[in-house]
Amino acid sequence: MPARELQEQLDSLREQLEQNPPITEEEREQLHTLMSQIEAKIRLEEATHENNVVDGVNLAVERFEVAHPDLTATLRNIATHLHSMGI
Repeated sequence: MPARELQEQLDSLREQLEQNPPITEEEREQLHTLMSQIEAKIRLEEATHENNVVDGVNLAVERFEVAHPDLTATLRNIATHLHSMGI
């Protein structure tokens, strides 16, 4: 998910929390902490202009898909493993 879309989702979550859903104060604090961590990651990626590794793999899949199906299959496997590792 690009940073802009992720930020929009965080904004939506923030708005939902402002409507005081029936959650405990501890749960609310945990969500705020998580949102702060995600926003810090977004700022870091924007500041360093780093591309997500998975995004790079996915771009390679698109580039090689037609001409190199075996290479594409391996790249898809790499992307799947990176995703499962949380990268």
